[in-house]
Amino acid sequence: MSSAATKLATAADATSTEAQTLVLDMRKALSSMKSLAVEYERAGKPDKVKQLEDAVQELVASYEDCAYLAEAVKKVPGAYQPSDQATDFRKLIDVEVEKVKGTSRSSGHKDQLIRQFKEAVWDVHHAGQPMPGDEQEELVMTSTQNNILNTVCPLTMKPIVDLENPVRCIDCRHIYDKDPILRYIRTNKAPNCPIAGCPAVLQPAKIVCDTFLRMEIEELRASGPAAPNASEIEDISDHDEDEDEDPMDEDDDE
Repeated sequence: MSSAATKLATAADATSTEAQTLVLDMRKALSSMKSLAVEYERAGKPDKVKQLEDAVQELVASYEDCAYLAEAVKKVPGAYQPSDQATDFRKLIDVEVEKVKGTSRSSGHKDQLIRQFKEAVWDVHHAGQPMPGDEQEELVMTSTQNNILNTVCPLTMKPIVDLENPVRCIDCRHIYDKDPILRYIRTNKAPNCPIAGCPAVLQPAKIVCDTFLRMEIEELRASGPAAPNASEIEDISDHDEDEDEDPMDEDDDE
């Protein structure tokens, strides 16, 4: 690999990592906004809930594009062709973004996140009841757990939330520990997915760690038994404050 190609690959990895970190931060922000909206709904403040819903719509609109960008940037070094002419990297990245969008199975993430927000608010006063419209249309499954098909690596039996290098098969969507699954593929002539009953034949090129996988694992980790719920967050933050104080209002004394 030439010096220029090496520098490009290094820059692409660094940029992609930064974008992935931003995506995770945005997902955490969405989770916090959902928890806050639940508290506002309990407190009978529908105007505040609506403000948060509008903010969620805006954040979600850019979050998925950022995830696509994180994936596309990693592919730029492979698509780059040295030339005597200056390379239009913006155009090159845009082309790779469109390719990622065309092959991604996570295109419904935006709708899922918005629905999760609305469901959380709805359940405050209507737990167990279908949301308006669900009676007439097929219920859309939206939780992160539905995107994660297995919660332990079938080779190491480690929980996926504990994996340092999780990867997922593009075809069957099962998740594995990176080094063990690649070693498994190398040592088997026809390496079927090690998940019992899965017919997929694994190929190294189709074993990847996409931005959405890390995001989904992070949310699964956050939803575990140790994760704080909205009421616990309120108890900590409002311990010494007046119970009627609005968490979004500014201190008038400042």
